[in-house]
Amino acid sequence: MNTEHINADNFNSACFCISLDDQALARSMAEGLGNASLLDLVRDRLPSMFSARPVVLAAEQVQRMARLITALESVVALPAYREEVLSRSDPIARHPTRAQSVFMGYDFHVHAGHQDPGDFGLIEVNTNAGGALLNAMLARAQRACCPEIENWVPTAAQADALEAAFVAMFQNEWRLCQASRPLQTVAIIDTLPAQQYLYPEFLLFQNLFQRHGLKAFIADPAQLVWRDQRLWCDGVALDLVYNRLTDFALSEPAHAHVREAYLQDAVVLTPHPQAHALLADKRNLALLCHAPTLQAMGVPADTQAVLLEGIPQTEVVTPNNAERFWAQRKGYFFKPFAGYGGKAAYRGDKLTHRVWDEIKSGGYIAQAWVAPGERTISAGESGQVLKFDVRNYVYGGHVQSLAARLYQGQTTNFRTPGGGFAPVYVGP
Repeated sequence: MNTEHINADNFNSACFCISLDDQALARSMAEGLGNASLLDLVRDRLPSMFSARPVVLAAEQVQRMARLITALESVVALPAYREEVLSRSDPIARHPTRAQSVFMGYDFHVHAGHQDPGDFGLIEVNTNAGGALLNAMLARAQRACCPEIENWVPTAAQADALEAAFVAMFQNEWRLCQASRPLQTVAIIDTLPAQQYLYPEFLLFQNLFQRHGLKAFIADPAQLVWRDQRLWCDGVALDLVYNRLTDFALSEPAHAHVREAYLQDAVVLTPHPQAHALLADKRNLALLCHAPTLQAMGVPADTQAVLLEGIPQTEVVTPNNAERFWAQRKGYFFKPFAGYGGKAAYRGDKLTHRVWDEIKSGGYIAQAWVAPGERTISAGESGQVLKFDVRNYVYGGHVQSLAARLYQGQTTNFRTPGGGFAPVYVGP
């Protein structure tokens, strides 16, 4: 059958072939880690990280996501928007920087081939979105599970190009801020990094940087020292910090040295606090889907239309509207302003009175519920159906790659057998 005749919805509900080549993934990960002995660590740490089933999306849906991302970032560039958002953000978000921030994650609920407005929505935007390099490894381990998708499986050259683009992105962050000399040293930082679920990805990045001639560290912020107007790690002065912390304003005492180095422009920090404030604070979605606000900011009509059609109705929960949202809770998802990874996020129909008391006390948005896509991963009457969302990895407003996340439950969790990251193939 010609791929032009494949319906994306039918593929996701009726194709049970396996596209993941486990042996190829093992080879890819071993090469990426630079140490085959670390492969067991990856297998133990990430048992449900990769799904064996791909997800197919219609090209029109992929283009629609890209249009919304472009529209949103055009609004973020407007002085009126920036003034509105930064005025309510932590003061560090107003620190000027030329860095654009690596790996912005735009997460969508999107049904494979539908064009129904109720089947599409930007769920959230994240800084330091994890998984991009893991998905590059996954791309190297794909095989055509059937002739119909043979032309969709990424080639080795495409996987190489994606990894090269990631390195070029970090190099560009450096050039934007410090063009006088080449980038030499990088630190990947997170709290207790070896205990983080995505620690294997930190190892992959470290090896990727090293293969491109950079000295690379993986460090807890407590290992970093601010001295002589430089940030140091193990006696080496750092040029750039790849920031995987979820303390987005660097307000915790343990991050004081990183904060000072950033404020003194002694290190290039990416992602940085301003990017989180402008893009990832969940309150922003309430601005971006409110027509009067967009009009007041001077957003062009065609840009408004894209945003209003693609961002689910979102409001900040306040004492004035709390009673209304409790009554209508089954139609909403509730998320904290600075939430990430599904933490403290709740589907309205699952709320208890105790949790609702926390939500209505402040710090939450209510977002109209948009159903996630579905991927059937086994046949028969008892065939298992998993939900999926689609993450767009974005730099400088351009989509670098796509990945689906298959799961059960309220939010993505990487604990569902058969779930995890899945490649996205783009159909006609």
